Amino acid sequence: MAAIRYKELLGWHVITLKLQETMESRLPKKSTYAGEIVPHHEPRSPKSEWVISIEGKLEQGCQDNVPSLWAKLSIYQIPRYLKNGGDKDWVPQIVSLGPYHHCDEHLRHMERHKWRCLHRILECSGQDIGLYLDSVKKVEDRARAFYEGTISMSCDEFVEMMVLDGCFVIELLRGFAMGFEKLGYPCNDPVFSMRRSILEIQRDVFMLENQIPLFILDRLLSLRLDDPDQKGRVARLAIQFFNPLMSEDSGIFIKSGSKRLKFDPLDDHGGVHCLEVFWRSLLHFPKRSKTKQWFHSRPKLTFCLSKVCEAGIMIKRRYGNSFLDIRFKDGVLEIPKIVIHEGTRSLFLNLIAFEQSHFDCGNPITSYVIFMHNLINSPEDVQYLCELKIIEHCLGSDVEVVDLFNRLCQEVAFDVEGSYLYFLRIDVALYCLRIMLPFKMATAALVRKWHFWGADLKKKYFNNPWSTISVIAASILLVLTFTQTFYGVLTYHRQPRS
Repeated sequence: MAAIRYKELLGWHVITLKLQETMESRLPKKSTYAGEIVPHHEPRSPKSEWVISIEGKLEQGCQDNVPSLWAKLSIYQIPRYLKNGGDKDWVPQIVSLGPYHHCDEHLRHMERHKWRCLHRILECSGQDIGLYLDSVKKVEDRARAFYEGTISMSCDEFVEMMVLDGCFVIELLRGFAMGFEKLGYPCNDPVFSMRRSILEIQRDVFMLENQIPLFILDRLLSLRLDDPDQKGRVARLAIQFFNPLMSEDSGIFIKSGSKRLKFDPLDDHGGVHCLEVFWRSLLHFPKRSKTKQWFHSRPKLTFCLSKVCEAGIMIKRRYGNSFLDIRFKDGVLEIPKIVIHEGTRSLFLNLIAFEQSHFDCGNPITSYVIFMHNLINSPEDVQYLCELKIIEHCLGSDVEVVDLFNRLCQEVAFDVEGSYLYFLRIDVALYCLRIMLPFKMATAALVRKWHFWGADLKKKYFNNPWSTISVIAASILLVLTFTQTFYGVLTYHRQPRS
């Protein structure tokens, strides 16, 4: 019995050991290192603030990687590399439009006049402000997509700004075209009756950072006139408003009556703001056909006025509908007239900034400015173009005109082959080569002969000191003989005749 009892106890002990081994095998294994016992699999530590920040930025990058977010972007901030002049060239001085300069302190005084315009609109139309706010609120996201960067304004603030600024622009454009008195503004209005303030506001409305989406202006004008079919009317008014910035034969005039529009804003204008509409209006001129030019070495495509005239090219003023319409044919370079005034730099700067920022819009204004910069190198060049009536300016001196084009071209990214003047440059360069190459070859041949004659003379007559002295003495004797003969003939002719 004792033996049986012992076997039973031994069996239960074995079973207990097996159960213990099974339980330990299921527990996390431990390893020893440097005298310490540490868990083989440590529990994962919580994420650090740095990792959480990176994950947040990646999530934002994923949201920003949607093509639809960039499709309508067209109202940009001026690139830093173009800001090489005064702030007044790209920062509004009188009125802010849109979010970029909305809270600028020096522009707050015009806010009261914006509210005055909005009140005038509601009073004349008998409408409620809620109608305008609700209409714009429906398209708030679409309007935000036009602006570069994040607009840190609430929905209500953004809609209020669009309605207030947009209505001011509508009244400004309509009053400029029809007359502010017809819109009910008195002849002594503190803003609209002063020509100087209108010119300053005109410059501000032209700036790239001071734009309102065109569809917002169309929407507000439709509400103002209680007529939904107003597409293209704001575009026409904008062109008419900006046209005085250019010369009479360089701008696009919008006139009623028998004369038709040379640029029709309704014809697929595609403009997303007033600046782009005006930019497109400047491009409507006959395009030059692209003829292939074959040459082994590319000619130099930059040339100044002195080199052009030296090659025998005649400069003439061209009469056309755009200052961009430059032509060259049969040795005659025709350049349209351009009027340069105090606002010209701001005008070109904002047009160039739009071309530098907007996707796939070409670079016609940049091409023109660089062409004029290459052509004009000195005040004498400006004076010559003024004599030809190609340039008319009211700046302090011709030096300022040279400086204007020079500063506009600094740090500008420019694709020469993508320029509309690329083939004209090639034609002019090849013409200069054809004219100047024979002359240069003849000059080089003459120089080589002079070098040969000089070396031969030195070898024959100046190989030792006595030969040199003999040549000098003979030369002096020859000069004295010639002088004696000359005075002898002169004395003979001066003697009185009997």
